Amino acid sequence: MNKKKVIDSITVGFALFAMFFGAGNLILPPILGLFSGSAWFPAILGFAITSVCATFLGVMAVVVSGDNFNDVGNRINPIFSIIITAICMLSIGPLVAIPRTAATTFEVGVQTLMPEANPIISSIIFFTVTMALSLSSTKVVDIIGKFLTPLLLLILIILIAVGVFSPLDANLKQLSSNSEAFVAGFREGYQTMDLLASFVMAGIIIAAIKAKGHVQVKDKKQVTTISALIAMSCLIIIYGGLVYLGATSGYNTDGTVQRTDLLLHISNGVLGSKGTILLALCVGLACLTTSIALTSAVSDYFSKLSNNLLSYRLLVIIVCLISGFLSVYGVDNIIDYAFPFLAVVYPVAVCMALYIVFFGKFVRSKIPYIAAISITFIVAIIGLLSNLGIAQSTMDSILNAIPLHKYEIPWLLPSFLAFVLFWLISMKTNSERI
Repeated sequence: MNKKKVIDSITVGFALFAMFFGAGNLILPPILGLFSGSAWFPAILGFAITSVCATFLGVMAVVVSGDNFNDVGNRINPIFSIIITAICMLSIGPLVAIPRTAATTFEVGVQTLMPEANPIISSIIFFTVTMALSLSSTKVVDIIGKFLTPLLLLILIILIAVGVFSPLDANLKQLSSNSEAFVAGFREGYQTMDLLASFVMAGIIIAAIKAKGHVQVKDKKQVTTISALIAMSCLIIIYGGLVYLGATSGYNTDGTVQRTDLLLHISNGVLGSKGTILLALCVGLACLTTSIALTSAVSDYFSKLSNNLLSYRLLVIIVCLISGFLSVYGVDNIIDYAFPFLAVVYPVAVCMALYIVFFGKFVRSKIPYIAAISITFIVAIIGLLSNLGIAQSTMDSILNAIPLHKYEIPWLLPSFLAFVLFWLISMKTNSERI
């Protein structure tokens, strides 16, 4: 590999990391570590699979399919492509991610500085600014983003380094078994939504790589792959460090634990009150930057999808109104209501990325992919009904009969069998090819 490829891979890798590491993701790993206790390492492994490894698969699925997420979806079905892209946009947009940025800003940033602040007023101000900057052509967002990302990362590195070498409480308790901690990490990783974001981010990164002169397919794949590996390595280090800080936080687990309270407890203990104020400011502004970027991306996508029948400006207003309404429910409530939805969407997205990355080069028929995704969706729905308590005994009986259920991947073996079966059938029938 020549020097230009190396430099471009590193540059794009850190840019990709900055895109994935939203400030809201700060609140997820510590509570996982807190309830894992001495089993913090298996928790990291579970979390890494759904938040990091799956994200890498998402990027690579775009790379092997073409230049953007539409190329991935079209390998299966054009209508499916529209549906899955719209679901991803809603997830990283007004239904989950954008409201969570505002809720995180209030609980970590605003309340730290003004304990008596009102979440409704905070949300109104937050989304008024989001709306104004999303509708304008200002460069404020880019300036803040370029300044905040390095500063936030520097604070995090200091926080993790000090917390690892001087833990608040090194006397770890066995709060869960290794398998329980692994499963908890696996489930918590859904909440990062990094896999769903990867389908969108990959297109942006590939466009940047091509703009740097790497237009040949081989060069594009090589630079993108190395960049993604760099970004994923950084994510694992940060996430792993935060999980360990949660495990060694010494926080009282007897009562209700709020994710943002735990983060502030760790920050106060490691960095002191001044460090916590600086962290709060950075998190708040970084969340605002993320909110503006996501609002713009979601509004632009649905405006184009409707052939501009819904204008960009109108969609910005709608996205801000929906997000503002949901944000006042708080971070933990947003995470709670999002999980059942993500528990269905995430396995389908993982399945799609997994089979395209590993089989896309030589399985050209669309039918095996459709079969695998359909089976995954059915198994995920059964899991959802169980989580919601609908015909729970029946649903649990079905799930318990499926291998790998205890590891939260009951869909894997059935989908693989369906993929292989319909692959064999498609070879004999010359079914529709990609």
